Amino acid sequence: MFVAVMCMAGVSACSHKGVVASAPAPSLAQQEQDVRKAITQFYTALNVVFTGDGKLMNELWSHADDITYMGPSGGFQIGWKQVGEEWDRQVAFKLGGKIEPTDLHVTVSNGLAVVSNYEKGANVDAKGKDISVSLRVTSMFRLEGGHWKMIGHHTDLIPSLGKK
Repeated sequence: MFVAVMCMAGVSACSHKGVVASAPAPSLAQQEQDVRKAITQFYTALNVVFTGDGKLMNELWSHADDITYMGPSGGFQIGWKQVGEEWDRQVAFKLGGKIEPTDLHVTVSNGLAVVSNYEKGANVDAKGKDISVSLRVTSMFRLEGGHWKMIGHHTDLIPSLGKK
């Protein structure tokens, strides 16, 4: 009787031997709020990368083999090993400056999220010259272990940062 009542009450997983209770899935509105927090954390981490510290950036990315990064210096990194190495390279640049997101558009569905926006601000190149930044950006997140982890980030190129 208890099992039947719990199953009818909307518990997400039931069995004939008992109830396996799990928390109800967050609403799409709550998921969108959580993704907006994750993208805010990304831009906080990005600005910390510019000071030469990559710890926060490493924490917010998924470390899976299917993630991708196509950043402003070019290239196409696949999997955490390549993506992590690219972030380490960017940390070493100590670009300085600050980047802010504008015009965020968030789409969330079934544990995946896409955020499209602009990045605006400035960095400093290797010669000490200010670089104005205005990029179109798409970021992808996946819900992993109850946390929204970045699984993809794609930006326009900044030619002065490009790899050869």
